Amino acid sequence: MKKTAGRRAILIAGPTASGKSALAIRLAQRLDGVVVNADSMQVYRDLRIITARPSVAEEAEVPHRLFGHVDASENYSVARWLADVGREISAIEAQGRLPILVGGTGLYFRALTEGLSDIPPVPDAVRAELRAWAEDKTAEDIHARLETVDPTTAARLRPSDPQRNLRALEVFTATGQPLSAFHDSRSGAVLDRAECVAVFLEPDREVLRQRIDARFDAMMAMGAGEEVEALMLRGLDPALPAMRAHGVPGLIRAMRNEISVAEAVAIGKADTRRYAKRQHTWFRHQAPAFEWVGVEEAERRVGELMLQQEQLTLRN
Repeated sequence: MKKTAGRRAILIAGPTASGKSALAIRLAQRLDGVVVNADSMQVYRDLRIITARPSVAEEAEVPHRLFGHVDASENYSVARWLADVGREISAIEAQGRLPILVGGTGLYFRALTEGLSDIPPVPDAVRAELRAWAEDKTAEDIHARLETVDPTTAARLRPSDPQRNLRALEVFTATGQPLSAFHDSRSGAVLDRAECVAVFLEPDREVLRQRIDARFDAMMAMGAGEEVEALMLRGLDPALPAMRAHGVPGLIRAMRNEISVAEAVAIGKADTRRYAKRQHTWFRHQAPAFEWVGVEEAERRVGELMLQQEQLTLRN
């Protein structure tokens, strides 16, 4: 089935381990689609197993784009993803195929249909000065400094997220204005939300908890420990996003004999469960256009929504 008017893209969001990738592959097989990554951790080449990226066999079933295309040494941003995904969607549409975007990163989906805030570029000198200052500071120190100059943005960011707090400090230092001042000015959207079918998978909470734990055990059996060890041996900055992927910090501590492997696994599972909870909360409040669907009914419901959209397009 070829893509027709009114079906420019399918957006599949949901908590980690909810079955998003499997749904995307099934839909791509049915609808001549291409699966496009919308997960901020699955972009990293070094971390196929620990981020539950599609396997080589799964990637061979249908075309996949923007999975594992970034080195772990890079601080990949929403802006870079938006530029990359814009090129990929254009290429997919030129082939007459259907883009199917799948992931759990809310900021990616928001940027996709709403664009990004028009924040002036930060001069290299300002960035270098702040990065040098932050080298011997804790995440809490960075957040505390942000609170003094931009309390509104600081209240929105977790104290444990040094990269985003530092980014907000860079913007304030460069512009003299808080990051929150730029939130209402946005540009660069790739897709019109009205032209997309968007669903958020909502598995039973206890079932999801069990799936998260079972998947982490499976990842360990598949070689997640060895994958993280190879990453550790690169000696990268621990503040880089890839170094903070769920499971990575704990396993590195275990390799340094600071904790046991069992403790590292327990930490990884707990961090992943908390992340799933945050995903539920973010999409509930920040992405009202997504329709929440049960895992078992998702494929059928996507088909219904696509049909409704086509009928609406024909009437207009």
